[in-house]
Amino acid sequence: MRLPKAVSIWLLIGVVMVFAQVVIGGITRLTDSGLSITEWNVIKGVLPPIGEEQWTLAFEKYQKHTIQYESIHADMTLSEFKFIYFWEYFHRLWARSMGFVFLFPFLYFWRKKWLPAGLMRKLGGVVALAALAAVFGWIMVSSGLNTEEYVWVNAYRLTTHLSIAISLLALLFWASLKVWQPETKDAYHRVLRKRAWQITALIGLQLVLGGLMSGMKAGYVAPHFPHMEVAADGSWQWFSDVLYQSGEWKWENLLRYNKNAFAPALIQVFHRFTAYALALLIPLLAWRIHRSKVSARLRGANVLLLLVLAMQIGLGIFTVINSVGGSEIFPTLGVLHQAGGMLLLLAMLYLNYQFSEGGYLATKTAKNGPKAKEKALA
Repeated sequence: MRLPKAVSIWLLIGVVMVFAQVVIGGITRLTDSGLSITEWNVIKGVLPPIGEEQWTLAFEKYQKHTIQYESIHADMTLSEFKFIYFWEYFHRLWARSMGFVFLFPFLYFWRKKWLPAGLMRKLGGVVALAALAAVFGWIMVSSGLNTEEYVWVNAYRLTTHLSIAISLLALLFWASLKVWQPETKDAYHRVLRKRAWQITALIGLQLVLGGLMSGMKAGYVAPHFPHMEVAADGSWQWFSDVLYQSGEWKWENLLRYNKNAFAPALIQVFHRFTAYALALLIPLLAWRIHRSKVSARLRGANVLLLLVLAMQIGLGIFTVINSVGGSEIFPTLGVLHQAGGMLLLLAMLYLNYQFSEGGYLATKTAKNGPKAKEKALA
């Protein structure tokens, strides 16, 4: 017998809310909204500024504590400031909302003894990652305050914050799969499982590189495809000129990415070639699965993965070629490309799960629902 439907719905809401939080974070980043709130008030920050006086004070703090204002938003009006403030405020408010959505049902289900031990352990990991993401969120924002070094937040801190959030999403999704689909049929395909997890690790690396791409504004450095630059005579250059200059290959240039084009160009090369590798390896895996005797559910997961991959490749190409020139669709493409990356990871995890040993099944019931004995695989 499956666990109560209420647990499944609760986990589904959690996955959707975490996914949405990362998307909102992408919008916050692409609209330059991340530094609009210069304080981290866990309690007081629940309410936005009320009245013209409070809005003016918040705007003055942004002007005083960020070089971003002087560098790129010196002509910003109060009305425009309210727009970027909204996205950062909404990002923080959504995070607080997730805490409440998680806490109260968790306490109820725990009291009812509806949560298997294995699920409890994974939910503990989710809570730990959520707390870590919140802390690193402020560490990230603080890197752009009261400093003349960064116009935007530090790209490495941003990528760490994003990586923690995506790890949280992946862990929660995996825990949810063990509730939604407690029985699997393809665990005996050990070779396919190994290849699938190797590709999953590569997708994780690609998401990290995507965070660095965004944080370093690396798309601006080489906004062409399939080549990276166009020479003076109009010919294609497959790599940026800066990468051919031996004097640029220094560790300090990776850290001082905001002072030169070397690090953004190098990260874009890694991001592109990882994408090429995924564009080759995923169809090869899909072909091997197609030729193997597998369950209908795994075949469906296989098709889903290919569809998401095709969508993500298209979004990646259109995002990079629209990253300069004041393209109005670039922010939208950037957000969709980030969302596509997370969908690719989730589709890969769903396929991986078909190779697992299964999940949680309740084995004893009473009037008030499942009791303490469950199949609780880790």
